[in-house]
Amino acid sequence: MQARSEQIMHELLRSGRVSVDELSIKLRVSGVSVRRDLRRLEDEGLLRRERGGAVPLGPLLYEALGHDSSFQEQIERRAEEKRRIGLAAAELVRDGDTIALAAGTTTTYIARALHRRENVTVLTNSVNIAMELSGRHGVTVQLSGGVLRGGWFSLAGASALETIQSVFPDICFLSINGIDARRGFTDYHAEEAAVNRALLRQSRRKVVVADYSKFGVVATRAVCAIEEINIVITDTGATDEMIGPLLKKGIEVRRV
Repeated sequence: MQARSEQIMHELLRSGRVSVDELSIKLRVSGVSVRRDLRRLEDEGLLRRERGGAVPLGPLLYEALGHDSSFQEQIERRAEEKRRIGLAAAELVRDGDTIALAAGTTTTYIARALHRRENVTVLTNSVNIAMELSGRHGVTVQLSGGVLRGGWFSLAGASALETIQSVFPDICFLSINGIDARRGFTDYHAEEAAVNRALLRQSRRKVVVADYSKFGVVATRAVCAIEEINIVITDTGATDEMIGPLLKKGIEVRRV
C-alpha cells in the first residue's frame, strides 16, 4: 500500500491531476481501492480529491496567494516542466537530511514533492514554501528572519543572513533567474542574490533548479560561478548546446 501511495503521488505531481480510472489501470487495482487510497492521502494533507480523481494541494491553501496575480502567473508558467524538476530534485532528499530551499516558484514545486520523508529539516527564506510545508508529517520547517519582499513572499536582509549562518544544510536548492557559462548564475534582486550566496556557502551539496528558459540569460546580480554548483536540474527543453558549457566544467546536468 505504501508503494502504491508513492506511485499515486509521483503521477499526481508529474501530471498535475490523476483520474481514478487511469490509476486503476496503471496500478492494476480496483477503482474502489484507488478511491480509498485517494481518501487516505487527502486525510494526510497530500492532495485534494475532486470528481473522478484528485489534484495537488496548491498555494490557495493560504488566502494571500490567491490575490497575488504576479506570483500565480509565475508559478503557473511552464508548470509541467517545474513539476518534473521538483520531483527530480526531491528524489535527492533522504530521511534525516537538512535542506535549504531558496525562494522561488521552481523550489515551491520541490516543497510540494517532499512527501513521505522522515526527520527532514527545511531551512527556507520563503514564506509560501514554509506554509506549503506547515503540518507536513516528517518535515520540520525553519523560516529565516528578514524583511518580506512583497509579492514574492521571500525574506531577505541582515536577519535572514544571520539565521542562515547558523545552519549547515546537506543540500541547498536554488531557483535562479539566469544561467550563463561565462557570467555564471545570476539573479535580478541584490538582496535575493545575497541570501542565495549565503545558502550556498553553508551547504554541502549545491543544486540549481531551472527550466530551459533561464539558459543564456544574464540577470543583474551575480550569485555564483558555474563551478560552484554540483548539479543543475532542468527540463528536456534544454538543448545540448545549452548544457554543453556546464558539462565541460564538470557540472552534473539532469534533464527531466
